[in-house]
Amino acid sequence: MNSESSSSTQQFATDQFEGYRFYTETIEVTHMSALAFFEAGGNDHTGKRMYWKNREKTFTLVGIGHAHVLSSNETNGRFENIKNDWKKLCSQIVNEERSVHPVLFGGFSFDPLNTKPSEWRRFPQAYFVVPTFQLILKGDQAFVSIHLITKKQDSFKEFDALRKERDKLLHAAQVSEVDKYDKPNVIERTELRKDEYLESIQRVTDIIKAKEVEKVVIARTVKLGFEKKLSPTSALYQVANEQPESFLFGLEAEEQFFFGATPERLVKVENEKALSTCLAGSTPRGKTIEKDTELGEILLQDPKNRAEHQYVVSMISDVFKATCSQTIVPKTPKLMKIRDIQHLYTPVEGVLNAGSTLFDLVELLHPTPALGGEPKIEALEMIRKHEAMNRGYYAAPIGWIDTQGDGEFAVAIRSALLDEEKAYLYAGGGIVADSTPESEYDETWVKFRPMLRALGGQLSDES
Repeated sequence: MNSESSSSTQQFATDQFEGYRFYTETIEVTHMSALAFFEAGGNDHTGKRMYWKNREKTFTLVGIGHAHVLSSNETNGRFENIKNDWKKLCSQIVNEERSVHPVLFGGFSFDPLNTKPSEWRRFPQAYFVVPTFQLILKGDQAFVSIHLITKKQDSFKEFDALRKERDKLLHAAQVSEVDKYDKPNVIERTELRKDEYLESIQRVTDIIKAKEVEKVVIARTVKLGFEKKLSPTSALYQVANEQPESFLFGLEAEEQFFFGATPERLVKVENEKALSTCLAGSTPRGKTIEKDTELGEILLQDPKNRAEHQYVVSMISDVFKATCSQTIVPKTPKLMKIRDIQHLYTPVEGVLNAGSTLFDLVELLHPTPALGGEPKIEALEMIRKHEAMNRGYYAAPIGWIDTQGDGEFAVAIRSALLDEEKAYLYAGGGIVADSTPESEYDETWVKFRPMLRALGGQLSDES
């Protein structure tokens, strides 16, 4: 009951939706736990689930099953391919609902030109899904939709079978709310390629001092080993409890599960209004109110962090001025305080120009200097050459778009890839002329902390 399309050839991309029909049906249901619905989907749709909750906790999306998959392994044009394929697929909708709209959920890899071996074997360069069953929680309302994308002219029997499966899912979710999960038992923690990471910081710092590039973000990986396989529901439960003030996301691809709690919005579009978040420059939280305030004030005045933040503000502002009207950019940053860390934060707003879309903004904004560097192209080349890992979907755009063009993408930091009895955690930092390997290494532990704590990793020897 699902279909799949790839953007691997132009001819196929042109013809792939001919004859398809996109059927939808939505019912309003009693408000329920989104995690319980996600867990219920694991009975028959393991490896085909997705989860999203925005920072404001006003919108939650759960997808179960694959009505259709849009994917691409192209090194060029992947954003355009997914955008065009989604537009064509939307044109096949037979009976659009008014209460909620069908959603396409997924993400892109950080850099399709990075050819280093990686653990991301199930994730193509772009991977998006129209779920068969879609739960949306908005305020105090809950809606469950069925999506069927088929070439069959007579699909009544198939749709009726989906209704029965929907009712089964709802019953399972409503009668068995998610129990409290214990934190997993970590039996191994390994810093992958630590020496190579430290050496890369020194090399990149020397390159920056030679004025070849202004800033480069270098990341590293920590691998956890568990006593037994960790369920995606348990992983989401733990990270939601640890980081309640962040975006919460999860995306399954067969036996692998990418998830996290990121504070960073890349871009949101709603009724043609666009909003992005400039988030760069950070310091730890203080253990007392006085110390926390002191650290925040130091961050606001720190030249290195303010310069790093301004790179991001300038880049995002330029993108908005090219794609939007009525752009609003505050002159000075504020503080965004989350559990373990506080960031410099500047919101940027605008109204989309005619012809500009959410996918256009995602392509132009990725990666911001906060995750790539400055200048963009040169920084990406430095990352490919010197970073001792392949980021996969870490630090890349993940999110959703509906059939009206509204949606939201976050930057997939504070994240991990769950792979059977293993989890890969990722963290990085911006390297500038006065960076040192030791200070950058210590900073990554602050950024690892949320996921380490959520997954039961030890924190005692971080620094």
